[in-house]
Amino acid sequence: MDRIVWRRIGRSLLVLLGIAVFVLALIYVTPLVYPFIIGWLLAYFVNPVVNMLTRKLKFPRWLAVCVTLLLFVTSVITIATALVTKMVVEIIHLSKSLNSTIEWWREKFQAIIASPDIQDLIGKVNDFYKNNPSYHETINARISSTANLLAETSTYVITFILNGVVNLISSLPNVATIMVVVMLAAFFIGKDWYRHLHKMKDWFPDGIRKSTNAVWTDLQKALFGYFRAQFIMISITAVVVIIGLSILRVDYAISIGLLIGLVDLLPYLGVGAAMVPWIAFTFIYGDIKLGIGLSILYGVILVTRQILEPKVLASSVGLDPLPTLIAMFVGLKLFGVIGLIIGPVSLVILSAIHRANVFKDLYAFIMKGAAK
Repeated sequence: MDRIVWRRIGRSLLVLLGIAVFVLALIYVTPLVYPFIIGWLLAYFVNPVVNMLTRKLKFPRWLAVCVTLLLFVTSVITIATALVTKMVVEIIHLSKSLNSTIEWWREKFQAIIASPDIQDLIGKVNDFYKNNPSYHETINARISSTANLLAETSTYVITFILNGVVNLISSLPNVATIMVVVMLAAFFIGKDWYRHLHKMKDWFPDGIRKSTNAVWTDLQKALFGYFRAQFIMISITAVVVIIGLSILRVDYAISIGLLIGLVDLLPYLGVGAAMVPWIAFTFIYGDIKLGIGLSILYGVILVTRQILEPKVLASSVGLDPLPTLIAMFVGLKLFGVIGLIIGPVSLVILSAIHRANVFKDLYAFIMKGAAK
């Protein structure tokens, strides 16, 4: 009995050691080889097109890879340049139009201050201030600390923005170098795709290869299905918003539509996180016609999502909203903004590993010395 227990403990330690080595390799090795990982992913995505060119058009594989990568890069650069140019122009115009909005809020604030109730409250505060001189130093200290806090916050925000611009400009050469490495890696990997795949299979025994194939098959369906479903849904939301805002003759429809499409990634909240405050502000601002139009547009978006979302998710493995929200929050806390992507992706990977019975196999290995 003791020998069995010690063997189980040894196998448990072996499993924990393997997991620790994998995590440490992921943490320390990934930053060194991430351009090649991106290149492999790019080669994987373009491989179906490369196969079609080699089979149907009889292209040499190296030429098919070159043509496919060139078309991919050209398309991405063209679309990104068009979108960024359009958004920059609209954001510049939007920043100019903010002056009228700020002026409106200033007038509203002055009107509120001039109201009898607020004037009466100000009078009572002044009387309290005059009748209680012992509070003068405390009040002055609070006002001074608040002013200092505002000044420090403003300085921090301005410094953060300027440092961001400087870092962005200084990182451009590094980004260009990384992109060149990624493209070269994608070319060499794609050119000899099946040879590399055969070599990788020879590295692992049959048991690990079978589990890996099961995980990878399910992961392709789950992970890529998840990204595909999210991309389709935010694209539909963005298109509906852009069309609706164009009908309502709202300026900067493309920029606003794209931003609301990205907000649609948030579980539970979704489009409402942007549309509901905007609708409320519009009614407060006094533009009843636009407020009604935005309310109708919001209703159309909700109905469209309810109709299309089950059909879109039917071909992919989605996630429940609550676990997704938890994963996004944990990812945000651990990795910052990028954690909003890392969290759900990690959840999808763990779900795929669970469905491939990897955890059961590890348990069976620990208890019996062999997977089921």
